Amino acid sequence: MKPHLPLLLATLLLAGCAAAPEQPTTLRQALFGLGERAAERLTATPPLPSPAVDQVLLLARPEVDPRLGLGDERVLESLTRALLAVSDGPQVLEWRDAMAEGGGDNQWRLDSRLEADGPRLQLSDRELLPYRLSLELRRAGNGEPEWRSEISGALDATAL
Repeated sequence: MKPHLPLLLATLLLAGCAAAPEQPTTLRQALFGLGERAAERLTATPPLPSPAVDQVLLLARPEVDPRLGLGDERVLESLTRALLAVSDGPQVLEWRDAMAEGGGDNQWRLDSRLEADGPRLQLSDRELLPYRLSLELRRAGNGEPEWRSEISGALDATAL
C-alpha cells in the first residue's frame, strides 16, 4: 500500500486542480448576478463585433456610490469575472492612465458607474438596495462613447 500512496496523492491533487471553478460565495452572489447582466448586455449589442475574441476591452475603475456600501474593487472584480466568462468574448484588461494615448482598432474602454437609485427597501426578511449601473463603451483614446446602457435592479444587502 505504501508504494502506491504517492501516486494516489498525486492523482487526487491533480483531480482537485482540474475541477470546475466554484460559484461565488453568497457574499459575492449579488454582485456576480449584476456582473453577468452587464456582460450579457455589452456583448449582445453593437458596436462590439461578434464574436469579440479579437477585441480588447479595457475596464476603467468603476465609480461606486458610497451609499451602497461597496468598494470599487469588488465591482471591478465582478465585471471582470463576468466578461472573462463570456464564451467567444473579448480579452479583458484593467484600464491604466498610460493606455490613454492611441490604441488599436480592436481596443475598447468600458466606463461604469454604480449608483443608489432610491432609498433602501425594508422587507420582512432582508433589505434591498436599489441601484442603477451605467455603462459607456468607447474606442480607446476617444472621448465620445459609441454605446451607452443602463441596468436597474436591487441588491440584497445581506448578500453583500
